[in-house]
Amino acid sequence: MSTITAILEADADGTLHLPLPAELRHGKIVVTATLQAANGTSPSVPQATPEMLRRRQEALHKLRALGGLRDVIPDPLMWQREMRQDRPLPGRD
Repeated sequence: MSTITAILEADADGTLHLPLPAELRHGKIVVTATLQAANGTSPSVPQATPEMLRRRQEALHKLRALGGLRDVIPDPLMWQREMRQDRPLPGRD
């Protein structure tokens, strides 16, 4: 049995990846996890700063000035239907 203590950074999808010692890389293993925020930080969702919001807004204005994404997505409704083929959208044809 090995005890591993690590501070891991979550991926964008919320998953954690734990590097295993060589002797545990084959076969199944039992994992017991205790999750807590590191360095006394709260596990809350980070809030966008006013600077971040301003930069996002500027980027959207620039994109709009360039004509948007019409050349990439000429029909947004059709694009959305293609992306969501797994089920029909509620209240839509």
